[in-house]
Amino acid sequence: MLAFAGLTKRYGAVVALDNLDLDVPPGQLFGLLGPNGAGKSTAMKSVFGLVRPDAGEVRWQGAAITERDRLRFGYLPEERGLYPKMRVRDQLAYFGRLHGLTGAEAQARTDLWLERLGVAERARDRAEALSLGNQQRAQLAAALIHEPELLVLDEPFSGLDPVAIDALSEVLQERAAAGVTVVFSSHQLDLVEDLCDSVAIIHRGRQVLTGAVKELKRRSGQRRLNVVIEGGAGDHAWAAGVPGVSVQPTNGAGTTLFLDPGVDALAVLQRAAAAGRVVDFGLALPPLSQLFRDAVA
Repeated sequence: MLAFAGLTKRYGAVVALDNLDLDVPPGQLFGLLGPNGAGKSTAMKSVFGLVRPDAGEVRWQGAAITERDRLRFGYLPEERGLYPKMRVRDQLAYFGRLHGLTGAEAQARTDLWLERLGVAERARDRAEALSLGNQQRAQLAAALIHEPELLVLDEPFSGLDPVAIDALSEVLQERAAAGVTVVFSSHQLDLVEDLCDSVAIIHRGRQVLTGAVKELKRRSGQRRLNVVIEGGAGDHAWAAGVPGVSVQPTNGAGTTLFLDPGVDALAVLQRAAAAGRVVDFGLALPPLSQLFRDAVA
C-alpha cells in the first residue's frame, strides 16, 4: 500500500500540503483529484524524492520509501522529461536499462509499448519532431517499460485523442488487474468515474473526501433527476423554488436537477407533470463531478 502520512510542504507563505493523510489501496486504479494548486503534483513528486516534505513521510508497503523501491515505480511527471534530440526508441531503451533491464529486454519492451500506445511508426523520430500527443504516448511508454509495481501518473490523458485515451485506459485497467497500484490525477472527471475503483479529493493540501467511487456516491444521499417535458426543452421555470432542488445547467434535452437528501423525487416529478406532459425521466446517483464541487466548495 502507498501511504501519505502527515505530509506537509510549504513554499514560503504558500502551503502546498497541509498534514496530508491518505492511504491508497493496493492493486487499484486510484484517482487523485483536486482543483488547480490543491497539492496533487507536490504529493506525487514526494513519492519520488523530487520534493522533500517539511514533515511526515511517504510509505510503501508499510515502510519509508527507499531509492531501491523507486526503481520499481513508474512515473509520468507534470513536466515531461524526454530528451528532445534523442530518437524515441533509443531513449526508451535507455530508460529501461536504467531500471535494470538487459539491452535485449529493454529493446523488446520498448517495441511492445510503442506498439501498444500507437507510436511504433515514430520510433526512429527525434522526440522534438513528435506532436504533443505522441510525446505524451512516448513518455507513458517510458513509465511502463520496466513493468512497475506502482504507477504514478500526473495528468496522463492530457493532450490525447479519444483513440489514445481508449488505448491508455485499457492498459491501466490491465495493469491494475495484474496487481499494480495505479495512481493518477486528472481533471476529466467523467473518465475518472468510469475508470477508478477509488478516489481522493484534496483541497488546499488536505484530504477532504476519499473512498470507493460507488460508496461515495451512495453516501452523499443526493440524487440526480432528469426530466424531459414535451415542447419544454430548456425551460426550467417549473423547477424554480422547489425546496432542496437545484437545477444543473445542461446542453442536453430536458432539465437536470440535483435533489438533496430527503427530497421526495416523486413529488418533484409530479411538479414537472403539472407543467406539461413528461415524455422521459430518469433518477440516478450524482456524478463524481458533483461530489467534487461539493467537496471543494
